Amino acid sequence: MDLKAFQQKFKDSIIKINEPLAHYTYTKTGGPADALVFPKRKEEIAEIITYIHEKNWPLTILGNASNLIVKDGGIRGVTLILTEMDQISVHEKTIVAQAGAALIDVSKKASGFSLSGLEFACGIPGSVGGAVFMNAGAYDGEVKDVIQKVTVLTRTGELKEVTNEEMEFIYRNSKIQQTGDIVIDVTFLLTEGDQEKIIERMNELTMLRTTKQPLEYPSCGSVFKRPAGYFTGKLIQEAGLQGLVWGGAQISTKHAGFIVNVNQATATDYIELIEHIKEVILDKDDVQLETEVRIIGEDPTETEIVHAKNIIKKATKEFKKKINAEQSVQLADEL
Repeated sequence: MDLKAFQQKFKDSIIKINEPLAHYTYTKTGGPADALVFPKRKEEIAEIITYIHEKNWPLTILGNASNLIVKDGGIRGVTLILTEMDQISVHEKTIVAQAGAALIDVSKKASGFSLSGLEFACGIPGSVGGAVFMNAGAYDGEVKDVIQKVTVLTRTGELKEVTNEEMEFIYRNSKIQQTGDIVIDVTFLLTEGDQEKIIERMNELTMLRTTKQPLEYPSCGSVFKRPAGYFTGKLIQEAGLQGLVWGGAQISTKHAGFIVNVNQATATDYIELIEHIKEVILDKDDVQLETEVRIIGEDPTETEIVHAKNIIKKATKEFKKKINAEQSVQLADEL
């Protein structure tokens, strides 16, 4: 790969070479991307992926990297992060949101226009594109219930609209996972509602989330899909695993369905702990846990793991500063 030629070809794009992904993932772990690009327009994405397709380079698409673990060996080829594409617009009962917009922000926008249907999403930290990719949901709601259509870009650069039915949504899955198409924007179809009741429900769900989930630590959110007939957190608790520390990662003492970064964990720590949990639950309960979190990237060398720890130390420090600042603002609001 001639990355210098790539940068020169797209000199108006934001491109970072050999960029540690620990600075972007919610776990604050992950090795470097060969080339990390932050496109701002769909035309820019189309030009870039057409070029990549012609060169036969690997291509990876990320939203805001919330429900994701990037291995410590990093990602080869070109990686696109779509967080610069974050426009949200309201048209009567529909909201059109670009793929990089935060789903939480879309939920807030809906409440501001007295539109109901996205209350369940008020605490889901992923991007709109990521939410479509995995049919994100919480508190008995899923994005499939409120999506009218999705604009996607194929890996060969073709722009097309896909209806809700054509997306083939099922639990934590969509057709995008099979096709590899890139979500550009999403049209949500909502219903008119009572703004006071909408906000009241959102506040209720936000309270539930803050009291039950370990938001004070870096994490990848809910690690496992819910197996039929069981609750994953309860299985992990009953197996005596809650609180277990593996390297710098820990099964959260607040919610056993979460793994948190308590001491400069590497992605390898996360992945090994996930595999340990799966083995224990299979042996004890004969239940095969499936990961909800997406795990991508290359396995690391020993040298890369050592280097990853140095990057993670800085990323974790930045996360703690952010959390302390948010808590100070919250305390000021309460006073």
